[in-house]
Amino acid sequence: MTFAHHRHAAHCESGVVANLISHHGVPISEAMAFGLSAALSFAYLPFIKLSGLPLIAYRQPPGSIIKGLAKVLAAEFRFETFRTPVAGQARLDELLAQGRVVGLQTSVYWLPYFPEDMRFHFNAHNLLVYGKEGNDYLISDPVGEQTVRCDAESLSRARFAKGMLAPNGLLYTVKKLGAPTITPHAVRKAILKSCRTMLAPIPIIGVRGIRMLAGKVARLDPAAHTSSLYVGHIVRMQEEIGTGGAGFRFLYAAFLQEASELAGMTVLAGFSERLMFIGDSWREFALATARMVKGRDAMDPPKLADMLGSLSGQEEVFFRDLKKAVA
Repeated sequence: MTFAHHRHAAHCESGVVANLISHHGVPISEAMAFGLSAALSFAYLPFIKLSGLPLIAYRQPPGSIIKGLAKVLAAEFRFETFRTPVAGQARLDELLAQGRVVGLQTSVYWLPYFPEDMRFHFNAHNLLVYGKEGNDYLISDPVGEQTVRCDAESLSRARFAKGMLAPNGLLYTVKKLGAPTITPHAVRKAILKSCRTMLAPIPIIGVRGIRMLAGKVARLDPAAHTSSLYVGHIVRMQEEIGTGGAGFRFLYAAFLQEASELAGMTVLAGFSERLMFIGDSWREFALATARMVKGRDAMDPPKLADMLGSLSGQEEVFFRDLKKAVA
């Protein structure tokens, strides 16, 4: 058995929802799913700690892509959680027996088809299950080139992992799609929503959040070991969790390129190129930071702060211009 709509993706949630919606008759790319859900963002959240370090996010919270796209397409999803692994597995088996394709939230750490050095305790990894053969579930995981198998015990542990963002066996299915096509109006509305987020007058969100993070980095002591841990954490959040800062910018750039044709707005193609350049700048920041953390270059917090400040300025100009062009 194969899943006709399995496609490799840059990010699990946008890849899963694009493949699931396509399975239900509305062809959509991962980039379009990401853009329509207005998932691009930035947040510096010092009051939420990961191993004692602040949460730094380059996209909207987990689940927002699925729920955002559902709103745009007037779709109805059914989300279900469970108190016990037994109940969760029974419900999954029931839906598969009905021929349904089922989305799951899981922990990467317990998925055996991931190489050991790529497993970590992240509880918001999305995948699709499209069948079962014996004790193996047939899985379309968009981070992989091909569909894979996972034994029942491992999948159950992944679905009921403990900790932050514990999935509690979450599964979801499409009940119906109200909008069979993607309209230019929906594209414009989604772009304006992303612009509002990135230009929000809140110190920890959007371009102001990047600026606040730059200020924090500028005050780090270059001789302190904690400084290396702090800037290393920024890059880890940017490059290893999902597709990170640069990757999400590239994904949104692909959305703008596709949207330029769908909405008949050729100007968006130019914005796509501009955002690719900004994505490259995020990658340059990551490289400079990594060299300092590894001791190849001297730790220089002011230099990193200047790079973040420049990125904040670039994105502020970009989203102000994009807002004017679309409005």
